[in-house]
Amino acid sequence: MAEAQPAKEASITKPSATAAPLDMKFEIVILPVSDAERAKQFYANLGWRLDADYDDGKTFRVIQFTPPGSSCSIIFGKDLTAAAPGSAQGLYLIVSDIEAARKKLLDLGVHVSETFHSAGVYTGTDEPYLFGRQRVAGPDPNHGSYRSFASFKDPDGNGWFFQEITARLAGRIDSATTNFASASDLANAMRRAEAAHGEHEKRLGSRDDNWPDWYAAYMIAEQSGAELPK
Repeated sequence: MAEAQPAKEASITKPSATAAPLDMKFEIVILPVSDAERAKQFYANLGWRLDADYDDGKTFRVIQFTPPGSSCSIIFGKDLTAAAPGSAQGLYLIVSDIEAARKKLLDLGVHVSETFHSAGVYTGTDEPYLFGRQRVAGPDPNHGSYRSFASFKDPDGNGWFFQEITARLAGRIDSATTNFASASDLANAMRRAEAAHGEHEKRLGSRDDNWPDWYAAYMIAEQSGAELPK
């Protein structure tokens, strides 16, 4: 009998330092649903953009929605996946104002959890998904980015999280690129810059006539995770 050979480790080829990165844009998440029409009504009610609704006249159907400000879409329908309806969990929707996001859905008649933050312990009996275990009621006490959450489900039980992010960690956004997903995101960023600039003028003891450049520097730094101007 031949002697068993140890398994070979998979080799990883590192890209050349001079090679341009290849764009790979995450585009679609498939949601398993039991009733395509009911799911379509639910996501349309949220105000998500309907991109496609196609069927072959027999059994196949694909419906695509995109959340406002998102570059990634969801699809669902018939004969798209063998996954059990409602089995998609831990789907994240990033918002800049979590209470405003909650109110929007509550006004639409959608059940949304109270705002919560993590206890920092990843065990317990609560929903066993990232940041869903041992929830502490209320937003993060320091209102830190990535720290405050709320959750809701679609009619099949597919689980979504709101996560509030106002400033990205360094390296999470291309520092040469600044963009805002919507007019609301831009307005909220300007409000935060206005509040920070007010503190800046207090330290100066006078009006800062160069406020447009200061606002711009603050908003770019906040989004890219760089050090904020003082």
